[in-house]
Parts: sequence; C-alpha cells; structure tokens
Amino acid sequence: MFSDKVVENLKASSAIRAMFEEGARLKKEFGAENVFDFSIGNPDPPPPEPALEAVRRLVGGSPRGLHGYMNNAGYLDVREKIASEFNAASPGLGLDAGHVVMTCGAGGGLNVIFKALLNPGDEVIAFSPFFVEYRFYVENHGGRLVTSPTHEESFLPDLGALEGAITGRTKAVILNTPNNPTGVVYPRVFLEELAALLEVKGREFSSTIFLVSDEPYRDIVYDGVEAAPVFSLFRNSLLAYSWSKSLSLPGERIGYVALNPRIEEAGLLWDALVFANRSLGFVNAPALFQRVVLESWGCRVDVEIYKERRDLLYSHLVGLGFSCVKPQGAFYLFPKSPLADTEAFKRLALTHKIILVPGRGFGCPAYFRLAYCVSIETIRNSQPAFEALARDAGL
Repeated sequence: MFSDKVVENLKASSAIRAMFEEGARLKKEFGAENVFDFSIGNPDPPPPEPALEAVRRLVGGSPRGLHGYMNNAGYLDVREKIASEFNAASPGLGLDAGHVVMTCGAGGGLNVIFKALLNPGDEVIAFSPFFVEYRFYVENHGGRLVTSPTHEESFLPDLGALEGAITGRTKAVILNTPNNPTGVVYPRVFLEELAALLEVKGREFSSTIFLVSDEPYRDIVYDGVEAAPVFSLFRNSLLAYSWSKSLSLPGERIGYVALNPRIEEAGLLWDALVFANRSLGFVNAPALFQRVVLESWGCRVDVEIYKERRDLLYSHLVGLGFSCVKPQGAFYLFPKSPLADTEAFKRLALTHKIILVPGRGFGCPAYFRLAYCVSIETIRNSQPAFEALARDAGL
C-alpha cells in the first residue's frame, strides 16, 4: 500500500529523533528541570546579536521582493560573498558565484549533491561512525552506502580498509570533519593521504571518485585545531555547509553547496545541482535567511561557550571511568558503553532521566552519543545522575 523502502527504513530510522521524542515525553511527565536530555544537536546558545538584528531589520522594513522567488541557485550577492571566502582561504582557487548553490541546510545540500551525482547502484563510502541520515540520503537517489571503519583509539579512518572498500562502483566518499558523533577533526596530513589514495584508485578504475565534505561544524573547533580547507587538497570535491550550528539557526534550514572549480565539466555539474535543488522541491533556499546571513556576515556563536561545556562534561565522565576520545570540534561526546548491550545501557540511563543516543545508528554499536550543546546548568545538574549511572553500570 505504501513505499516498501520507506516502511523498511522506518524500522531503522533516526535513533536521534526517537530519543528526542522520549526526552519530550519524560520532560512532560517529570518536569524539564529533572530530565537531562543530551539527544539532539539543538544549540542552546541564542543566535549572535548581529543575526538577530538583521532579522528584525529585514522583517520590520520588508524591502520590496524580500519574500519572492530568485534564481534557483540563490541570490547572486550572497553566492559572491561565499565565493570570496573560499578564495581567501585557498588563494588561486578561482571559485565564483557559478560554483555555489544556496540550499535548505547541509542536509538538503547533500541530497542535492547525491541527486546530481548518482546513478542507480553507485556506491558512496562513509567512515563509521557516521551521521545516521547518510544512508537514507544516499538511498534516496538510488545509491548504496558502504561503510569503512576508523581506528578505535582515535576515530581516524583506516586508509587501508578504505582502499579495499573502493570498487569500480564507488562514486564518492563522504568526509565529515569536525565529526558528528565523535568531535574528531581530521588533520591535514591525513587529508593529504586520503586525497592521494582517491587519485590512485580513480586511475585504477578509470573513474572519478568525488570527495563530498559535510561541514556544518566547520566553525566549531577548539584549542587552536585547524579545520583544513578541502578544496585546496581534493580536486574532485564538493562541500555542503550550514549556518545551523555556527549561527544557532537549525530550524531555519539555510546553507549552501559549493563545488571545486577544478572539477572537469564543473559548469555542467553546477547546472545539475541547480536542477536537483528545484526538482527535489526545495526550489530555492529560504529568501529571508539568505539576506540574514549576508547582512550578519562573519559573526559566529562564541566557541568558548561550547568549549566550557565540553570540558565540564568530558572531565566528569572520564573521572567516573568512562572511556572517551576528547572532541576537538563540533559539540558531541562519543563514549564507549560500559555495558556490552548499548540498548540496555540506554534503558539504564533512562532510569536516571539521562537521554542519550546509542551508537548503533552511527555504525558503532559499542558507543553512545551525548550532545553537549545544552545549557551549562543541565550539565552541572546531571552530574549526580551520571555518578549513579556509572555505579549501576559497574564503573
């Protein structure tokens, strides 16, 4: 009666959303102050004042045409501003507005990319752990997601395993750094080795293997760590970005896709991206928030807010005996479950009103994710609950 594929995927659908809904139920039953919800990457800090002022100014003034259609790729002046930022980061790149498409967030952007790239049966490789929706995004457009492992002690991808996973059907590799769910930032030397491997395997199979970089957390890095610009390292690369995290605007769904001008037939690929944006029903990115990001250009949420939360939660959990790689970016912890059955650990956490996300949906069932973009009070108030959970889990 309904789509068999969608019904099948419902059984494995987002564990993040499932726990978010469970958190909402518990808050209604016990009161929000008594529930410690670390389920979803919904930023607690408000948008920076320049962004809020831009919203007030634009809505209050309602300039003529503000809410109308524009080119399906988005406003030209916004795309030119984005292009100038890429060229400043990678001198000589030569990227212009004709290499940028404004999209409904990074999720919408990834769907636009995969619709433009994939033929039925093409394979896309993701490093586990990976963002849970990648599988659905790839399958939306006839592709098949293939997973390749990371090293447990660092969560850096195993390039030997990746080399074995690449076949003649491989169309793309997804890169997500800073990473959701681990918070790991891939160092430049690793990215250089990955770029060299993709070039070698492309020649071996007489194919082009695209690097698709998913970068909603690019601006959230700590301790002087570099988030290296991928366009200077990967010739056949596309990038999806969102202001959801850097401006605390996840519900506004505003982002973009950029393509490397060094891609062969880059103009044709840009046309395909614009067509995909329209034919998927996005039509164009939200008009109001294209203007907002332009008028508040350069402002970002204070990263120190997240660093303070990271340090507080990470130190407390490690002190209790949890094993966890310290995040270098984004706003997630990905500790190892002290119980072999992570679903059982999730249920145990719920008895202490702690909402976490099991790692199975991320491709690493022995772990769980905590989003520390919550209020500092939530983290402080959760400490006795985590202490009780650690005792009950045998730590």
